[in-house]
Amino acid sequence: MRLYYAYFLAVSFCLFGFGKINAQETTYISGQVFDKVTSEPLPGANVYWTMAVSRGVVSDLEGGFSLPVMSLPAELVVSFIGFEPVKRVLTDKDLNRELKLFLSPDEVSLQEVVVRELRENNNVVGVDMGKTSLPVSLIKSIPALFGEVDLLRSLQFLPGVNTAGEGTTGLFVRGGSADQNLVQIDGAPIYNPSHFFGFFSVFNPDALADVSLSKGHIPSRYGGRLSSLIDVSLKEGNTQRIRGEGGIGSISSRLTVDGPLFSENSSFVLSGRRTYADLFLKLSPNENVRNNQLYFYDTSGKFMWRLKDRDKITLSSYYGADFLGAGGQFGLGWANWISSLNWTRTLKENLFLDVNGYHSYYNYEIAFTNPDIGFDWTNNLAESGIRGEVHYVPEQGKDLYVGVHSQVYHFSPVQLIPRPESVIDPLTTNSKTAWQNNLFVNWSQDLGANLFFEGGIRWSHYQQIGPATEYVYENQDPTSGAVIDTLTYKSLQHVKTYQGLEPRLAIRYLLNESLSLKGSYNRNFQYVQIATNNSAGLPIDRWTPAGPYIAPVRSDQVSIGAFKNLDNNRFELSVEGYYKDFDQVIDLKQGANILFSDNLETEVLAGRGWSYGVEFLLRKNVGKSTGWLSYTWSRVYRQIDGINEDRPFNPRFDRPHDVSLIVNHRLTPRLELSGTFVYSSGVAVTFPVGSYVIDNQRVPLYSPRRNEDRFPAFHRMDLSANLKNRDKGRWWKGSWNFSVYNAYNRKNPFSYQFTDIYNNDITFNPGPGREVTSVRPGVVMTYLFGVLPSITYNFEF
Repeated sequence: MRLYYAYFLAVSFCLFGFGKINAQETTYISGQVFDKVTSEPLPGANVYWTMAVSRGVVSDLEGGFSLPVMSLPAELVVSFIGFEPVKRVLTDKDLNRELKLFLSPDEVSLQEVVVRELRENNNVVGVDMGKTSLPVSLIKSIPALFGEVDLLRSLQFLPGVNTAGEGTTGLFVRGGSADQNLVQIDGAPIYNPSHFFGFFSVFNPDALADVSLSKGHIPSRYGGRLSSLIDVSLKEGNTQRIRGEGGIGSISSRLTVDGPLFSENSSFVLSGRRTYADLFLKLSPNENVRNNQLYFYDTSGKFMWRLKDRDKITLSSYYGADFLGAGGQFGLGWANWISSLNWTRTLKENLFLDVNGYHSYYNYEIAFTNPDIGFDWTNNLAESGIRGEVHYVPEQGKDLYVGVHSQVYHFSPVQLIPRPESVIDPLTTNSKTAWQNNLFVNWSQDLGANLFFEGGIRWSHYQQIGPATEYVYENQDPTSGAVIDTLTYKSLQHVKTYQGLEPRLAIRYLLNESLSLKGSYNRNFQYVQIATNNSAGLPIDRWTPAGPYIAPVRSDQVSIGAFKNLDNNRFELSVEGYYKDFDQVIDLKQGANILFSDNLETEVLAGRGWSYGVEFLLRKNVGKSTGWLSYTWSRVYRQIDGINEDRPFNPRFDRPHDVSLIVNHRLTPRLELSGTFVYSSGVAVTFPVGSYVIDNQRVPLYSPRRNEDRFPAFHRMDLSANLKNRDKGRWWKGSWNFSVYNAYNRKNPFSYQFTDIYNNDITFNPGPGREVTSVRPGVVMTYLFGVLPSITYNFEF
């Protein structure tokens, strides 16, 4: 451990010292860029001197920038797509103050749809492979189920990202499972980012400012998950006036209000959303339907204070909950609650401090009211952390991040409480607590000769601590279930320690202004995983920390790609290839019981996995018609002793071919049309090889080979039209969204049931007085949605 500390400090000192030596005689102009109408920061604005356009910078997420001064007086230019550029001549008097630059929306350019991520040629010059930023305006234009705009579903249209099918939660990125994505809101992780089993995400689009997905190169500033980073920022409120926006849809409504808090240096945003499907159920003449419950809701808030010119504090919070109740016989619910406090300070014109503290809580519960086998099952987990980093810009083309991240996990006991007359035995499992500390350095530099380098290293140190009760198994094999001893640990007593170095590297070589080659290598460790008996990521799955018998999972990924911009940056073209290796990935053994197990390590097996693929993306960013076409060819494998006769197998989410097409067309200034088409290989499954009958019930018989069959291919087309009202100049602006989900009524399989079919009628149910003339084994396919039209009224004021 001392060696790791010494190595980290030596690297930090060398890099920091190098930057300091080269920056001794560099003078900077620093400031922030804002939207003049809303007073919100403008991330991604271009800031440069007219005499040195190529030496410009891009404003950060807070709209901030720091630009080296060559000589004064000089003309500074600030530009942003959709806004009128600002030009200002700066003199020596501007060196000692923070500039505040306000850009006005360009009404003419806004008539033409523009979709940009950072600067115009970032696809080519950026070093981050596999990173995509989605503007909120684009997310809102994509047709959605029931007209509900959805962030996670929008990400599914990107190459390398897929799902396990309709009615499943979670994203599967480059062969990783759903729990291997770090989804965070203002720096706080969220453990279940879905409502309604994945039909909707927890993100209200009206409350979002910025969304990005990183699936190739992930800087060393981030860690804890293997496959992707989904970084979501809530928007800050308007500091000039109260405003609001929202929508009234087919199954839910939403409202977001923001404005100044105490003065122009503070603001607030409050947002809420709720479904009302449960209210419609109560109108049903069927009593069983009336007794069902089905709803979700979420709320979020963000408060911002600027303290003079150097300090900024934001407080963010989110709470969301789901509940599904079936006729009073069954109930399932889950909830997320997160809070995040962030402080940023400009220490010098080229030195910045960012400190973030957060808390994330996830609760889930199940209830069965059957008198004989009824029970209540609850479980929850919490993560609290603090993260601090220093960002140093020694000179143009060089960036240094140094930071520390400490986090504490607490996994509460699973509690199984039987109903009064139930035959189920009560159960309370052992709680688990863990502490993780991370140190990181991230350095990027323009090496000249069109070569740009970004490298970093992250050291993670994980320790499970007491209070804890751990079992000792015969021959150190927990899968045998043979407990020979029990160990008890006091509070804060060491139970098990893991640690690892996580190097990250990315290189970009610019062949010309519109073409580049990129490569990256990333190693990641993940110390908490989901134990699941399917790939749907449903809330009944159990999160488990690393411990004496479950090791952390590790991944190594290598990526290469070519990136090309066409027609003056109107089109972006990219081709990326990757190979990813997993070690100590877990899966359930045959017949595992994760709900009622006191010692989860007896239910899981660990092994290795690997995935590889090629991703193609063609994207049009400017014009009346915008959108993208993506294609991914990929394969995913797991090899775990004790599963599939110890041979490699494909997990459910292995889908070799995946195609997505997104088209948005502005027909008139008031009318915009959108359409999507998706096609992907069917999920990998295991079909029975035969059947037998017990007590007049047909029971399927399965072979030990896993996932050698597939569902039919999945494909679907969605259409929408967005019509703005004639309300120019009014304080209230409205628009109507008309959507059709599954426009050509494709019956995509959700499940197959292998059962007996009576009288050649799959709907026939034998019973007293009903004659059965024939019986044969058969298959019944279930699908979720046919054609689903919806209408939503959106408004803003």
